[in-house]
Amino acid sequence: MTTRRLLLTALLALATTAHAQQVLTVATDATFPPMEYVDNGKRTGFDIELVEAVAATMGKKVEWTDIDFKGLIPGLISKRFDMAVSAIYITDERKKVVDMTDPYFAGGLVAMVKDGNTAIKTAADLNGKKISVQVGTKSVSYLKEKYPQVQLIEVEKNQEMFALVDIGRADALVTGKPAAFQYARTRPGLKVMDQQLTTEEYGMALRKDTPELTKAVNEALAKMKADGSYAKIVAKWFPAGK
Repeated sequence: MTTRRLLLTALLALATTAHAQQVLTVATDATFPPMEYVDNGKRTGFDIELVEAVAATMGKKVEWTDIDFKGLIPGLISKRFDMAVSAIYITDERKKVVDMTDPYFAGGLVAMVKDGNTAIKTAADLNGKKISVQVGTKSVSYLKEKYPQVQLIEVEKNQEMFALVDIGRADALVTGKPAAFQYARTRPGLKVMDQQLTTEEYGMALRKDTPELTKAVNEALAKMKADGSYAKIVAKWFPAGK
């Protein structure tokens, strides 16, 4: 290899390293309003805005990757991206394979039924019913453990969950609280049950081989909470506190 080619190779390596230091690659499944979704061709939502602000606090820009929810953790482990943020609950099972940041928002699982449904009044009434859930989410394991007689209908996208209940192919659905209330606010026909099933906390998932990045993200989150910028984003996306 000539001296010139060696120099070009070295410069390219330096440029690649510099780019990597300035960019945070983040994966999401942008089908879960108000957390992350696409509006008029643009990715938006609470998680999206929060991650952009966290990255800016760290002096970085975000490069987004769209992927199905079930592929987020496997893709992170295989080093396809630096971080996954998509209304991911912090669980002991997930913490075995990836790092999770400090909690950044409290949510939980809720059930939705059709307006006028009288067969499902409490959580116990879910047992034995057809319940739609998004594959790979906490809803699946929760229902299998707590209500083993449930007939699960697992779908790829959360919009399908709502549709199945709407057309009567499922008796109810179980999903995250923010998405449930967002749907109820914007689309008539379904209601959120009063009894919340669980209380969970959302975290940002990172690889276990990048502990310094996890630390930096946590520090950025803490700074935003201290200076009020985090509260402004929360108030924008959850004006009613839900």
